[in-house]
Amino acid sequence: MTDLPTISTDRLVLRPFNLNDAARVRELAGERDVAEMTANIPHPYEEGVAEEWISNHADSLKNGTGVTVAIELQSHGSLIGAIGLVLNQAHHSAELGYWIGKPYWNEGYCTEAATAMLRYGFETLGLNRVQARHMTKNPASGRVMEKIGMCHEGVLRQSLNRFGAFEDAAMFSILRDEYRANDAAAVRR
Repeated sequence: MTDLPTISTDRLVLRPFNLNDAARVRELAGERDVAEMTANIPHPYEEGVAEEWISNHADSLKNGTGVTVAIELQSHGSLIGAIGLVLNQAHHSAELGYWIGKPYWNEGYCTEAATAMLRYGFETLGLNRVQARHMTKNPASGRVMEKIGMCHEGVLRQSLNRFGAFEDAAMFSILRDEYRANDAAAVRR
């Protein structure tokens, strides 16, 4: 892997971040409701955090540890979120993670972006397994995982300490063979 991908879907473009995106990332990810539903977004979202995060993407790709891209609306080029895969090369697997700015919730954008990232992971990166987890207090994220064909594997009880509270995380996954079967079924429809 040498370049971060640019992937187009019906309504979205998944593209590499650049430092010009930092203010928009800070605006969207800095909202407490967004940060609270993720394991890693800080709150408050301090000046310089977005720039540092964006600057690490190329190294993650180069080192084979991750792929992170911006989610942008095709219609007017607005950045609305982020999606990525944390890679485990030894096991041909990855963990899918994403966030969407609050003004864009419940529009199907996350499902559309996650479908594209699964395709990239299985077809381009040759992964065998992609997993994802969400806090059980965020069932909307679980619905995204279900819609992209992931299977619920269980709950990791109090596995996350978020803003001083222990949170349960539901674990989902999809295997390459399941992805191929789902993809073939969609083509037959």
